[in-house]
Amino acid sequence: MEILRYVAFSTDPKGGNPAGVVLDATGADDAAMLAAAAEVGYSETAFVVPSGDGTLDVRYFSPLAEVPFCGHATIATAVAHAERHGTGRLLLRTAAGPVTVTTDRSADGTLVATLVSVTPRTAPIEAGDLAELLTILGWPEADLDPALPPRAAFAGAWHPVIAAASRDRLARLEYDMTALGTLMARKDWTTIDLVQRESPTVFHARNPFPPGGVVEDPATGAAAAAFGGYLRELGLVPTPATLTVHQGVDMGRPSTITVTVPAETDTGIAVTGPAVRL
Repeated sequence: MEILRYVAFSTDPKGGNPAGVVLDATGADDAAMLAAAAEVGYSETAFVVPSGDGTLDVRYFSPLAEVPFCGHATIATAVAHAERHGTGRLLLRTAAGPVTVTTDRSADGTLVATLVSVTPRTAPIEAGDLAELLTILGWPEADLDPALPPRAAFAGAWHPVIAAASRDRLARLEYDMTALGTLMARKDWTTIDLVQRESPTVFHARNPFPPGGVVEDPATGAAAAAFGGYLRELGLVPTPATLTVHQGVDMGRPSTITVTVPAETDTGIAVTGPAVRL
C-alpha cells in the first residue's frame, strides 16, 4: 500500500491533525490495515477502496482499533484524491453511513474540503457516567458552563460534550488515560469533546482520545460535526449558523475547523478545512 501523509485543518504542517491516507487499499485485510495505521502512528489513517460506480469505500483505523468515522482523515483523503484526480464531489461509504465530501481551491490555491456528516443526534449521559468522567478529568461541576449541558453527541461516532465555564479550565487538561479509556470503551465513546464558548459562534475545543492510543487529538472533525448537531438539537445557536472551532492550540498544533449548521433538523452537519501534504 502507498501511504500518504497529510495534515488537516491547517495550511501549516506544524499545525492541524496529521492523517495517513491510502487511496487504494484493495485487497488489504483488517490486520494489514491496523498494522499500517500503527506503523504510521497518527490518530487515524484512512483506507480507500474505489468502487466501480465511482463511490469510495473508506475505513478508518487508529493505531489500536478501527473507528466508524473520522473527520480529519476524511478531509485529508478528499484533498489527496483531488490532487490526483481533480476537485469535485465524492460519495464515501463509511461504517457510519454515506458521507459526501466536496473539494475546491481557495483564492491562494490551497485545496479545501467540506464533508457533510450523517444525520446527527444526541443522548443523555447517565448521572453515574458523568460523575465518573468528571472525576477522571478532575473537573468539578462548578467549572462547567450551565448554558451548554453535558450530553453525548453523534455524527458518525459518539462524543460526550462537556463545556468548561472558562478558557483557563479548558487549558488545564490532565487525566488518567487508562481510566478514561476504560470508561469510553464501556460507553462506546470515540473522543471526549471538551469545549469552551468564546462568543455565540466561536468555540475552543480539546479532544482526549484514549481508545486510539492518543492522549489528545489536535483537530477532530467528527466531534465538530457532532457538536454542531448538539447545538442545533438543543437550540443553543440560531440556525442556519456558521461556527468556528479552534482546537490544538494548547498542544502546540493550532487547528481551525469551520462548522456549518443547517436549519433543517434532518440534515447532516458540514465541516470544512484545508489539508496539505507532509
